[in-house]
Amino acid sequence: MGARLIDGKALAQRIRERIAKDVVELHAKTGVRPGLAAILVGDDPASHLYVKNKQKACDAVGIYVDEHKLPASTSQADLLSLIDQKNADPKIHGILVQLPLPKHIDSKVVLDAVSPQKDADGFHPYNFGRLVEGNPIFEACTPKGVIKMIESTGVLIEGKRAVVLGRSNIVGKPVALMLLHRHATVTICHSKTRDLPAVCREAEILVVAIGRAKFVTADMVREGALVIDVGVNRLADGTFVGDVDFDSVSQKAGWISPVPGGVGPMTIAMLLDNTLESAKRFAGVL
Repeated sequence: MGARLIDGKALAQRIRERIAKDVVELHAKTGVRPGLAAILVGDDPASHLYVKNKQKACDAVGIYVDEHKLPASTSQADLLSLIDQKNADPKIHGILVQLPLPKHIDSKVVLDAVSPQKDADGFHPYNFGRLVEGNPIFEACTPKGVIKMIESTGVLIEGKRAVVLGRSNIVGKPVALMLLHRHATVTICHSKTRDLPAVCREAEILVVAIGRAKFVTADMVREGALVIDVGVNRLADGTFVGDVDFDSVSQKAGWISPVPGGVGPMTIAMLLDNTLESAKRFAGVL
């Protein structure tokens, strides 16, 4: 029997419908409409597509988008000045700076300049530090989406052995902390992990985020495990696959997320959710 599918696209749609209702209710009660500032620097085609998709998602749920498309020649000082303006703008509750930035701009300096109270992406070190202690203002969007996907299955996280394959600050570390706060026993694996297949086979919950196409195969997965595939890799023929060999692993796992249609839609849904939560805090109803 094959694994049950964790349909991130369908789950994201249900979350968006809930957000759209909450946006209407918040505006009716307080006059506050959630606002997201989206800042894009340069001409990277993928970045333009990502921002366009995020804007469409915001429009669909009633979130106001303040979009800024800046030329690649924009100085770091000018970008920081714009961020300062958005930090002070009461109509803006979330700030998104699309990465990557041009090479002459220090991404860390820019992301650190975003107010932690408007850090809708959840990347600010203040929010990461609060996540460590279990009390974040914002949770990073992709890890937050991963947790929602796991919870949607009805599988209890508490007491489970969880393995996170990847230790990035954007996915691996925060999702490991979120699992830990939900009382899983968590192992983080990386390129120096010894006997990686054996460690992965211990996992009742396996989250894979390493950026290597079809890296995790069935022999690395425990029978009946819940597998979340965060990776998105483009093959030579133009198709997209995850970090998990879906065809083989889906015959052994109990639950599995697809690529595409898994974590990706959830990441955008969590950006909307974070922006709404920020607006509620601003309005004093959260």
